[in-house]
Amino acid sequence: MTPLAENPLPRAIAIIPARGGSKRIPRKNIKRFCGVPLLARTIDLLHSTSLFSRIIVSTDDVEIADVARTAGAEVPFMRDASLADDHTGTIPVIRDAVVTLTGEGETATAICCVYPAAVLATDAAWRECAILAATGDHDYVFPVTAYRYPIQRALRLRADNTCEMLWPENFARRSQDLEPVFHDAGQFYLGTRQAWLEGRPIFGPRSRAFPVPHTTVQDIDTPEDWERAETIFAANRPLAPSN
Repeated sequence: MTPLAENPLPRAIAIIPARGGSKRIPRKNIKRFCGVPLLARTIDLLHSTSLFSRIIVSTDDVEIADVARTAGAEVPFMRDASLADDHTGTIPVIRDAVVTLTGEGETATAICCVYPAAVLATDAAWRECAILAATGDHDYVFPVTAYRYPIQRALRLRADNTCEMLWPENFARRSQDLEPVFHDAGQFYLGTRQAWLEGRPIFGPRSRAFPVPHTTVQDIDTPEDWERAETIFAANRPLAPSN
């Protein structure tokens, strides 16, 4: 990935929330992705953007912390267990990190939450989101992608696998006549310090989305997701040597 020619966010840091309790893919954050721990891949990606003065990992897990430090990130504190369960959202975790870092003297005005599985985020997504965030007009800026099939024609399956349309009125409408609908790419959120501290909603009226191709987006929640993400990654980026 080519670093930004000029950093539009001179006072920005990245925070990666990486807890140790992944259930669907055990130890997902440090499982080897194309030969390198997933978290290390994302840390390498962040270094390559040259956007951030610091890359910080918020974790409750000692092994994850060791992988993060080896990859060149900081782990200046360990996350409290109360913020590392299956029900804790992203905003409380990032707010906790910002509060802690502020107490240690950090004054960054732009805070980017980056998920450990953001390995497919593209140069274009980082560049355009950084430029949008630098305007100061938005609480958060983040990549989105269009649903590949019109969700207005979605089906509901009953227990016996019979089905019904969620919106039957759309049965006779042509796909091209339906409004395009997007979803979060699940990669990163570039937010202001105040937005995180005040817990402003990420999908709120002051957020700005940047559309990216669906070929650069893949949730990694199942083994099948993992395989597909590795295939996309290998097809689009030269692989780093295995550690």
